[in-house]
Amino acid sequence: MPPISLDEPTGRYLSFAEREEIALLRAQEFGVREIARRIGRDAGTVSRELRRNAATRGGKPVYRALVAQWKAQQAAKRPKNAKLAGDDRLREYVQERLAGSVRRPDGMIVTGPQTPGWKGLNKPHRQDRRWVTAWSPQQISHRLPVDFPEDESMRISHEAIYQALFIEGRGALKRELVTCLRTGRALRVPRARSQNKPQGHVTADVILSERPAEAGDRAVPGHWEGDLIIGTGRSAIGTLVERSSRSTLLVHLPRLEGWGETPPVKNGPSLGGYGAIAMNAALTMSMTQLPEQLRKTLTWDRGKELSGHAQFALDTGTKVFFADPHSPWQRPTNENTNGLLRQYFPKGTDLSRWSSTDLEAVAMAINNRPRKVLGWRTPAEVFEEQLRSLQQPGVATTG
Repeated sequence: MPPISLDEPTGRYLSFAEREEIALLRAQEFGVREIARRIGRDAGTVSRELRRNAATRGGKPVYRALVAQWKAQQAAKRPKNAKLAGDDRLREYVQERLAGSVRRPDGMIVTGPQTPGWKGLNKPHRQDRRWVTAWSPQQISHRLPVDFPEDESMRISHEAIYQALFIEGRGALKRELVTCLRTGRALRVPRARSQNKPQGHVTADVILSERPAEAGDRAVPGHWEGDLIIGTGRSAIGTLVERSSRSTLLVHLPRLEGWGETPPVKNGPSLGGYGAIAMNAALTMSMTQLPEQLRKTLTWDRGKELSGHAQFALDTGTKVFFADPHSPWQRPTNENTNGLLRQYFPKGTDLSRWSSTDLEAVAMAINNRPRKVLGWRTPAEVFEEQLRSLQQPGVATTG
């Protein structure tokens, strides 16, 4: 047996002395929990040690400290060769199911429809991809025990397959197979990708938990939710929805002078129409058309387009609050309305072609549709009732 090191490891790993103690206690037929209690380790640590590093030469597992120490050191060596790189049969199985060619019962490959060329601008994920019946890495991983129940060498985790596709140096699989994944991404996108996005405009006094309680129960009018619907070519339309009446205002965000002519400048003005300055001006124009009592608060998402919210609040008297990151359910009325508006402004289209008159017409259509949540009244009717209640003499309001 190759020489082993008996150097004291860090506290995270079992030492040779601890392994000797485990071997002695195991020989005395103590249970896993009692062994763990005596050596001061977690029972799961002892259980894994007995399962992974036991000697098996005699036909059944017997725990010996020296063999366990050698096995642990062999497993700790880095770098390790990828399993797919050293097993041709397993690699071919995984590649064949990732490529997922559609075959007839006689084994002939069905070529399928030709994939047309994609001419979209900023929506590359919408293009047609290869016509395949590709399995996902998780499906491949869980299918292996079904196809090879007796062959323990034909086993691999779905994470190992992903690493073979995405991590340089572990590329045992063909790189082009990433196009067969459902997402079609060439790189992995971490779930916490928002952690590096600066959100300095959202301070402690404008987070959603600071919003007045009356805005949550919809009993008092004048509390709004807002967002952008985005189109191609960095075009957008602002949407404002009153929480109580569900009345909708559409904010026109035209292109600024120089769009398509002046090359973009880093940290320069956003010529697409929804930079902070342009957004403030357009929102102010829309909100100031309302009575002061009907513009109390505005709840927005974390977008940088409203980074000038302090000036907007000063100009309109409307306090702005921001929802938590990745929490669209905190603006439910606005999200629902944006879904309705996609009937008029489909995804993947240029929204800058619509004029302010067009937006007024769409808002009128939305506001005059009966809503179940309003007892089949229209948002326009409910909003009109709110206006009349404000105009009655002697009615107390909270401005």
